[in-house]
Amino acid sequence: MNKKEIAEIKKQFTPAHCSITRICGCYVDAEKNKKSELKQAFLSLSEEEMFKYFEIFKKTLSGTLGKNLMNMEFPLAQEGDGGTQRFLLGLRNSRLQDQGLIDAFFDQIIEHYDYPENYYIILIHAAYDVPGKGSDKQEMFDASDEVYEHLLCSICPVNLSKAGLSYNPETNSIEDRIRDWIVEMPETGFLFPVFNDRSSDIHGILYYSKNAEKLHGGFVDEFLGCTAPLSAKGQKESFQILIEDTLGEECSYDTVVNIHEKLSELVVAQKDEPDPVALTKSEVRRLFEESGVKNEKMETFDRQFDAAAGEKVTLMAGNITNPKKMEIKTPEITIHVSPEHAQLIETRILEGRKCMVIPMEDVEVNGIAVRLITEE
Repeated sequence: MNKKEIAEIKKQFTPAHCSITRICGCYVDAEKNKKSELKQAFLSLSEEEMFKYFEIFKKTLSGTLGKNLMNMEFPLAQEGDGGTQRFLLGLRNSRLQDQGLIDAFFDQIIEHYDYPENYYIILIHAAYDVPGKGSDKQEMFDASDEVYEHLLCSICPVNLSKAGLSYNPETNSIEDRIRDWIVEMPETGFLFPVFNDRSSDIHGILYYSKNAEKLHGGFVDEFLGCTAPLSAKGQKESFQILIEDTLGEECSYDTVVNIHEKLSELVVAQKDEPDPVALTKSEVRRLFEESGVKNEKMETFDRQFDAAAGEKVTLMAGNITNPKKMEIKTPEITIHVSPEHAQLIETRILEGRKCMVIPMEDVEVNGIAVRLITEE
């Protein structure tokens, strides 16, 4: 799914466009005991409750694609009997009316979701009547192409509200506030099936993680049956290792700057596109070649890529470079510079020492304009 397709589904989480048919919930304590369950038609909830749930559902489809939101495909083994995809498909087709499937769903999450505190599992079924689009790309609400039936699961921490004082109007006094158990915004969630090309794709799932560095890999592998992706930090570290191992002793300042400049140009050029910039092994190879990496160094590239990131891994450009800032670091000094100005910094040998030379015109120190006094 891309940004436009995600935004289209999020628009349904409003009273005017609500396509949710049913909601199920399960409150789980820190000992993995089911404490409370909810099963009812979504529209039977009070308006106040619906608005709070809408906020949770929108959050489950928020964040950066490739970082907090990840498209995953089911392995073929999961699409056969006993597979996760087959189970979720049956759950969706039941429209959350099959109590046995619902219980099995909650039980499997409780078994595989590693979380030490209380949490609330929310599962909804929705049926979105997808409007067709004319030749001018405008939606035609009276010309539906299909009904996109889907499940959305949100797993939310449940924590005690903060201690404090409050005003009690009945006694007209300041008192110790009663602490409540609050359902917070989701830590984890997923949408199934995905909404690709404005149509249902039962072979994929959109996974959400609030913490881009804590993806609950065991939950992804064992419950969803998919392969947990590299985190954003993991992708960045793998890319750094790939550059160092490929270039070896020829890992020069100019070559590394060239690689990151070209990466930044890619990100900026496609910032308004619905899909993030994703780099396969062959695309990273072309990036290195265009950045001046010598042919003899590229002879081991495939092996280095597989060792650093994985044979079939796709790296998200937004995870491995920052198009707004480049960091140049020594043990004593750290310099931040925009990528378009990185070439102004030169490396030289001065009086037998390795130095970085930075052109200096207008200079400030802690916000104070200073003069540069040079000795003849």
